[in-house]
Amino acid sequence: MKIVVLGGGISTERHVALVTATSVCKALRRMGHQAVFVDLFLGMEEYDKPLEQAFREPDGLCGNVAIEKTEPDLKSVWEGRQYQSSGHLGKGVAEICALADCVFLGLHGKDGEDGKIQALLELIGVPYTGSGPLASAISMDKAMAKRVLESGGGVLTPAWREIAYCTSDIPYLTETLPVPCAVKIIDGGSSIGVELPDTEEELRSALEHILRYGNRIIVEEKIIGRELTVPVLDGHALSPIEIVPPPGKGFDYVAKYQSGKEGALEICPADLTEEQDETLRRAAEAVYRGLNLKVYCRADFILDKDGKAWFLEVNTLPGMTPNSLIPKAAKVEGLSYDELCEKIVQLSVREVRDGFGLFTNS
Repeated sequence: MKIVVLGGGISTERHVALVTATSVCKALRRMGHQAVFVDLFLGMEEYDKPLEQAFREPDGLCGNVAIEKTEPDLKSVWEGRQYQSSGHLGKGVAEICALADCVFLGLHGKDGEDGKIQALLELIGVPYTGSGPLASAISMDKAMAKRVLESGGGVLTPAWREIAYCTSDIPYLTETLPVPCAVKIIDGGSSIGVELPDTEEELRSALEHILRYGNRIIVEEKIIGRELTVPVLDGHALSPIEIVPPPGKGFDYVAKYQSGKEGALEICPADLTEEQDETLRRAAEAVYRGLNLKVYCRADFILDKDGKAWFLEVNTLPGMTPNSLIPKAAKVEGLSYDELCEKIVQLSVREVRDGFGLFTNS
């Protein structure tokens, strides 16, 4: 198949999306596909040949990229783009996607997981990987996802409230919000825009810091327990994975993506009793069904001392580097990284073929 692997973009998760997309592109090429990497934001501005020829390029237009220790400098990315447009879609992106048999979404965060690119691809009639526009948009908005799941029952979520605020509101919020708590930007990812204040002073600092990313947040009850994540593939939960941050640190951007002493310990499969394992798997599958997700996702939980699984959030396009969490869980099931990428493509094409998606090809 001719496959466009979209990555990059202009969200705070740009670096992760570059590594995911180039890794997937190389894997799909090893599986025999004509796969090509395309940056959602920069597009084909440096490609001066006919777009059809890009699928035959020997390297799939994949460069060497890595996840940096700091968030991407999006201002520099904007300034470095040659294509003069205020939009987030790069030159030739829609055109080359229209030539593909499938688009693999190696994107994370805004413009990738919020339903926008999914809607565009449906309008031009190209199959893509993962969930549809509505399910993606709801899942990306942490408050909306909680409302939907709470209305259906069966999924535990910490007590929470949604807040829209500005700088002048911070003194009042600091005095009235309970601590300890979890404060999260409504549509963030990669642990960016997440703070876990234990004191009023830490809460004030958290509210000031998160305004860099937006003014809509959720404030959650801070549940004490083990942090676990559960991948779901084709509606079936894979092995739960326990996340153990470095001593004295939370699971922040550095802990999530760096190795060694700075990185978190990821235990796969997690050391769980049969009952705990079953509780987490059933909860993840309930999230998948409740939000009408497709193909794959990864749901995050806190497992408390009583064995209750508290849902935190879901990633509809989770990291897909060879060292990411879903590939680790798939390996436990006997599925290699290349085979996992292939399976995601085949499942996504099946969704369209069988009419389960929001559109079907003629």
